[in-house]
Amino acid sequence: MNRQNNPMAPGIKANLEQFSLQVLLVFFVGITVGLERNVVPIIAREEFHVGSFSVLFSFIVSFGVVKALLNLASGVWSERWGRKPLLILGWVAAIPVPLMIIWAKSWLWVVVANIFLGINQGLVWTMTQTSKLDMAGEEERGLAAGLDEWGGYFGVAVATVVTGYLASAYGTRPVPFYFGLVVIAVALLISAGLVKETLPYTRTSRAPAGVSERLDFSSVIKRVSWQDRSLFSCSLAGLVEKFVDVMVWAAFPLFFFSSLGVDKIGILVGAYGISWGFLQLAVGPVSDRLGRKRLIVAGMWISGAGVLLTVLGRGFYFWLFSCTVTGIGMALLYPTLVAAVGDSSHPQWRASALGVYRMWRDSGYAFGAVVIGLSMDTFGVASSFYITAGLMAISGAIVACLMRETVPSG
Repeated sequence: MNRQNNPMAPGIKANLEQFSLQVLLVFFVGITVGLERNVVPIIAREEFHVGSFSVLFSFIVSFGVVKALLNLASGVWSERWGRKPLLILGWVAAIPVPLMIIWAKSWLWVVVANIFLGINQGLVWTMTQTSKLDMAGEEERGLAAGLDEWGGYFGVAVATVVTGYLASAYGTRPVPFYFGLVVIAVALLISAGLVKETLPYTRTSRAPAGVSERLDFSSVIKRVSWQDRSLFSCSLAGLVEKFVDVMVWAAFPLFFFSSLGVDKIGILVGAYGISWGFLQLAVGPVSDRLGRKRLIVAGMWISGAGVLLTVLGRGFYFWLFSCTVTGIGMALLYPTLVAAVGDSSHPQWRASALGVYRMWRDSGYAFGAVVIGLSMDTFGVASSFYITAGLMAISGAIVACLMRETVPSG
């Protein structure tokens, strides 16, 4: 059936205009969260004189808790009210973030700003991802997830490089955050004026074999969290891999700051985002053909190895290599986990399942910030690198043992 006869026909090509708008929006989502990736930890140390790593990491805890809860709620909300209203609401919530950081009189302002950032990310990134999976259909789910994560983390990389340059040229505040305000305004206009609702696609999607159509929300939570071994291993892997992102967000800039300027730190953090973002363009479709499990396991182990390499060596070019390795591992696992959850979910409750998975995954920001902050305060900065690398190795092994391959062979 062609697109003219069926306006809800699945496939990226059949929905290219709307799919492209959703990729552009997730690029803006990445820029919004990337505004903080190398500048804010330095603001904490240089302007607000935050001495404790646990206190410094509190801005990630506030972000992670709110984003995790919004991920959980936004999935089921979008099945009742649609994707577009939550998308618009998420961009409205982003407006205070750069303004509060620009006007901040104390570190508490930044912590509160990250509550709004968590709302933005929990609503907007969930909706852009869900909308892409709605339109793609089951045969291009991995490609859709890869394009989503590529767009987002390319945005993170662009933001870290741009803010690093702006901070080096004009200072850490306010100029880098004016850039963020412009991005948020453009994204809000696109969401309100050009994006179309994708919820109707779920009524024409084909369900995976053996998966029940009718599950209430509490049953979806239990299924994704512990009842289904594949979904459990995906949720655990998602939570643990966020320890790596916490490291790159806050620990890496602080670790590099004694040796490098903020512009070079931006390049290093940007290399992580670029390798993560661009490789996902290949990983998504490859996982549609070869399967999800091996890519997830390899990604967990490679990313953990990149974190370990970072603390074992010195120098800009060595760290450029280790950050790139870390990003490559994230590229292998990140869209593949999303696609695997989508594979194991019925279209009628897929958004809820993705919301539960993303709740567990993004709670890793909060858990990771607490564990990493405490370990740095107690045992020194290097300890957080060893702990994160070890947890990635263990979680990868759990996926290898428990997860069923969700892409049929042949």
